[in-house]
Amino acid sequence: MAGPAAAEDFYKGRNVSLVIGYSAGGGYDAYARLLARFMGKHIPGDPSIIPQQMAGAGSLRAANYIYSVAPKDGLTFGTFSRNMGISPLVDKAQFDSRKFTWLGSVTDDTTTCVSSAVSPIKDWKDFLTKPSKFGGLGSGADPDVWALMYKNVFGADVKLITGYPGTNDAILAMERGEVDGLCGLSWSTIKTEHPRWIEDHSVRIIVQAALKKEPELGPVPLATDLVTKPEQLQILKVMLATQAMARPFAAPPDIPADRKAALLAGFDATMSDLDFLAEARKQNFDVRPVPAAKIDAILAEIYATPKDVIDKAARAIASE
Repeated sequence: MAGPAAAEDFYKGRNVSLVIGYSAGGGYDAYARLLARFMGKHIPGDPSIIPQQMAGAGSLRAANYIYSVAPKDGLTFGTFSRNMGISPLVDKAQFDSRKFTWLGSVTDDTTTCVSSAVSPIKDWKDFLTKPSKFGGLGSGADPDVWALMYKNVFGADVKLITGYPGTNDAILAMERGEVDGLCGLSWSTIKTEHPRWIEDHSVRIIVQAALKKEPELGPVPLATDLVTKPEQLQILKVMLATQAMARPFAAPPDIPADRKAALLAGFDATMSDLDFLAEARKQNFDVRPVPAAKIDAILAEIYATPKDVIDKAARAIASE
């Protein structure tokens, strides 16, 4: 009978691939590499977990690989945009996100829009009324989805400049003055990867989006407080559901039950690993674990959203 012993026999001496849907250096990459350092010892057989980049199409390439191409043997899992949870409903993803073997998320999060200090976009009012260019990665990626949502739902006068390979590339474009800023940037990423922005005020945070306001962001307005029409709030609620699965990890559908149990238990154990937590604190990473069952419940609720609301959200983030 399959069980822990079978999983231990299977994983002993093996490598497990952790596919990262973005180029090196961004928030998803940083969280994945931290997890990879500690999770192997919590899987029976103590396999090595090997991170590998698979950037492209705003992490859709990685999501498609995990869903359809990767062997369903428990030796591959990955991380990709939190928006992949709703992408099959509102965008072009050709999979059922409920069928991934979700392992959990390291944290929930708040997403922001930021602009360079030299940009004329200084606050939410400027974002609405002054022409701007914001960077994107590709259809379904966080920066694209949120920039388009603010444009189409709130009327922001923003042009999306998409196609950057990863978030760091879009950030470099902002620093070079090619774009004014970017949306869909996690507050956790700002704290961990770009703390100097906070120290030297080289970037402005113009809006935050989450289920509740992030106290550390002080006066930065919360998107749900800016709605003026019921339809705006309906669309925002669809979008915000994904914030609860901010740093998600998933294996392919239909992997063997003993290996699924081993990966789930390994992920959960890592979230309370004292060495993992110490390293996370050292790097200023948020760790507020979201279990796989919670992600499954979130997606079940999203998939049950009335079609007219989903259609509105789809139009709101439709590519230009």
